[in-house]
Amino acid sequence: MATFVLVPGFWLGAWAWREVTEGLRAAGHQVHPLTLTGVADRAHLAGPEIGLATHTADIVRLIETADLHDVVLVGHSGGGMPVQQAADQLPDRIARVVYLESGPLPAGTAQFDTQPPEEQERLRTLVGDGHLLPPPAWDPATDPVNLAGLDDETLNLLRTRTTGQPLRAGTDPVTLPHGGTVPTTLIVCTFPVQTVREMISQGHPFFAGLAGADVHGLPTGHWPMFSEPKRLTELLDGIGRTVPAGAEQPPTG
Repeated sequence: MATFVLVPGFWLGAWAWREVTEGLRAAGHQVHPLTLTGVADRAHLAGPEIGLATHTADIVRLIETADLHDVVLVGHSGGGMPVQQAADQLPDRIARVVYLESGPLPAGTAQFDTQPPEEQERLRTLVGDGHLLPPPAWDPATDPVNLAGLDDETLNLLRTRTTGQPLRAGTDPVTLPHGGTVPTTLIVCTFPVQTVREMISQGHPFFAGLAGADVHGLPTGHWPMFSEPKRLTELLDGIGRTVPAGAEQPPTG
């Protein structure tokens, strides 16, 4: 059985992993869903100083304080950046990093750098003089691909429970000073698997860190913990049961 640490993407807290957490625990895994500083039930801690380093420290502190080892570290969407940095700092404690609708960025690159200039400007206008990026409207009419598979009840839940995201989580560049490397898995939902594999093989800069990664497809929208929680749980369960590279196969029977 595996030890999972589940890191949500922007605007979400540990609550977003509820069904996945329950399913993985029922399968016998140890599961630690995490809320990052300044979001959800920790929104009261938000401030202009909260950024990517803070969120990385959240993950590192959890793993060290709980004395976790052989961790399957899952990062959804924007949660992939602090997961990437945490794995760089604690490679001996991480069995595998799973990027869910996410991926490792080149050192020196921020999440905002992956957006076209006009989108960056739009987002900064939304923030204004503040330090929080407001959640989206959760309107499938304007975002049908990302919101695919979400029913009205779930959309209303997201409108009610999502909170602002510390801006610096998206504008701080990734730093990887330790050079730690761990096995990597990518789960893609809104892109065809074959397209992603081609981009990896072509050395696309935003996919270069996934060379050699296991790639799985889970066709749905960008929020599979809500749209396909059972299938996502089954996929993570299978990944968690994989013996880490270099480990001895445990006896059976």
